[in-house]
Amino acid sequence: MTNSIVGEMLKEMRGDQTQLSLGMEVNLTRESISRYENGRSKVPADISRTLVSKYDNPEFAIKIRNEYTGTGPKWLDGPNVDLHRSSVKEKTLEEVKEVLTLLESFCLSKPLKTLQLFERQSLEKLLDELVEAQTAIDHLVAVICTEAQISYSGVWDKHYSSLASAGYIGGTR
Repeated sequence: MTNSIVGEMLKEMRGDQTQLSLGMEVNLTRESISRYENGRSKVPADISRTLVSKYDNPEFAIKIRNEYTGTGPKWLDGPNVDLHRSSVKEKTLEEVKEVLTLLESFCLSKPLKTLQLFERQSLEKLLDELVEAQTAIDHLVAVICTEAQISYSGVWDKHYSSLASAGYIGGTR
């Protein structure tokens, strides 16, 4: 058995609903739901999308993305995190200001393969700060959507539609 953050979150979101009832809603067996929750099987991509849509839970969506791709932010739940909207906003502002300062000072016009060691170190610092800012921004969106009861999936769907109409992507999901 593996430890599945997604499975644990699924069990938590299911609450008092039985595995059988959830399975019937998403066209799965009770046994499949049990395997996902206990980490014996990974939730397939199509079922993950169904569950993200059903629960519209930003924390679940972030955890799925991270667990299955190994990229993107991890959900912040350590002893030093404060997910109150004001705290997350202040941390996001701090991270965005740091990344803007580094981004403005780093020249990206030079071919990156030709960077000197000190320039490469600066570039790696910039990447670190970009990832920190992305984590902060993702959590701010999640916290605001949850507290304001705004659809997290809806926010992303609107964004994807905007990208598609601007010609940046081929279409919506």
